Amino acid sequence: MRDPDHTYVRYATGYNADLVPWVVNNLKEMVMMKMNRSLVILAAGVCITGHLGFAQSAGQATYRAKCQSCHGSTGIPYPGIAKTLGVKPISDPEVQKNSETEMIKVTEEGKGKMPAYKGKLTDEQIKDAVSYFRSLK
Repeated sequence: MRDPDHTYVRYATGYNADLVPWVVNNLKEMVMMKMNRSLVILAAGVCITGHLGFAQSAGQATYRAKCQSCHGSTGIPYPGIAKTLGVKPISDPEVQKNSETEMIKVTEEGKGKMPAYKGKLTDEQIKDAVSYFRSLK
């Protein structure tokens, strides 16, 4: 019987023990490169999607936290709140005629049943929330 490592036996059987480590190492490298590339693409996709999908302006965040419960998420108050507190929708002509400066003043000082937010929010937060509210038209 011939030695399995004999050159003729390796050639005749198509098995080359010297090539096996090379092939295995190259396959590992190719798999790792593809996996790394996939992870980089996945990470980039998550970052972009996260940035675009969850982005909200500072005004929107302030509005949602302090104003939305009475003025509604779209600038249209809930019917019960509108009737009880006298809150008008952003589409109301009386609200539309107010300038941004007037709305900022009302937000700072309060009006009717609306509380004053001066000292509770910064001037920047008030301005941003008013700008966001005005954008809901």
